Amino acid sequence: MTRERLAEMVQRGLVTPTGLISHGRGEAFDYLMGERSTDAALQAEKAAAAYLLSADNPVICVNGNAAALDPEGIIALASKIPARIEVNLFHRTPERMEGLISYLESKGAEEVLGRDPDRRIQGLEHDRALCTDEGIYSSDVILVPIEDGDRAEALVSMGKKVISVDLNPLSRTSVAATVPICDEMSRAIENISRFVDELRGHPETIIKTLDGFSNSENRRLTVECICESLRKGLDGGDD
Repeated sequence: MTRERLAEMVQRGLVTPTGLISHGRGEAFDYLMGERSTDAALQAEKAAAAYLLSADNPVICVNGNAAALDPEGIIALASKIPARIEVNLFHRTPERMEGLISYLESKGAEEVLGRDPDRRIQGLEHDRALCTDEGIYSSDVILVPIEDGDRAEALVSMGKKVISVDLNPLSRTSVAATVPICDEMSRAIENISRFVDELRGHPETIIKTLDGFSNSENRRLTVECICESLRKGLDGGDD
């Protein structure tokens, strides 16, 4: 179902062929983690919810793959926090930008940003640096599903708390992110949304969650999960 949706979005010009390659890489890591939200992923998703609830200007950054995979989940999460949604593309054309923003708006999103960029992300070249002042540029916490490493690093360098969704715990994006979520995007969005409900109104728990989270430790737990999955495969699936 997911592959068919992505293929359809390629036909519509909203997802690029390189986006399909990126998705395929992620599927491989998801398989190695048992196609489930691991304990490490759940810890990261809870930390993500804590950061989003603590933010002054939270933003969810959406590219073609993210819009294709779970537009309803992204829109629901943005409404719940609440957070702004901004479309930002590596392969940017006016047609793709308008198409993706209109697609999100057709799914119920309101005031999607990105049509009229008036700022640039510092340290980046090319059109992927384009952003809006009220959205990405002035955000303090930004959720970036399926991000490229250069932009994740640039956003962190600007002082932002970056929450990534990238199934590869060793990618530049995961290494750079404040909170690296190694989980399939739809599961990640659903889990973050659930943790937002659980944490709202509990400031002490939010602070404790943030203080107890470590990028390196969380990624280490994810790698250990992958190694354990591989060992079980060699043993025929038995402990």
